[in-house]
Amino acid sequence: MELLFPLLLVALLVPMFLAMRRQKKEMNKTAEMQSALQIGDRVLTTSGLYGTVVDLDDTTVDLEIAEEVITTWSRMAIRELQVEDAHTGDDHDDDRPAATPESNGTGSLAAEQLDPTETGRPTD
Repeated sequence: MELLFPLLLVALLVPMFLAMRRQKKEMNKTAEMQSALQIGDRVLTTSGLYGTVVDLDDTTVDLEIAEEVITTWSRMAIRELQVEDAHTGDDHDDDRPAATPESNGTGSLAAEQLDPTETGRPTD
């Protein structure tokens, strides 16, 4: 019974210590990424905004979020650096479904006339 309290204390403190170590490593990794930013890098902010770095200061980053739209952010708001894929561009024709002979040729389900019983909604 005397060993129960120390074992319980260790069982609670060890996971807390390990979690703090993991969090500190993540914070250091993020700080290194933020300090290594370069002009032209594609980034994601903590609020979910994607942008391209166009100017850097000691504490701020200017991001181009659309053509000729530049916003200023704190470096601490940069969450991650976006890695460019090997296949970039707007050629996404392979991902779109082909138009079926029954459809109106647009390839879009929204533009087709669906049977109300197929939508899962009750009919009137």
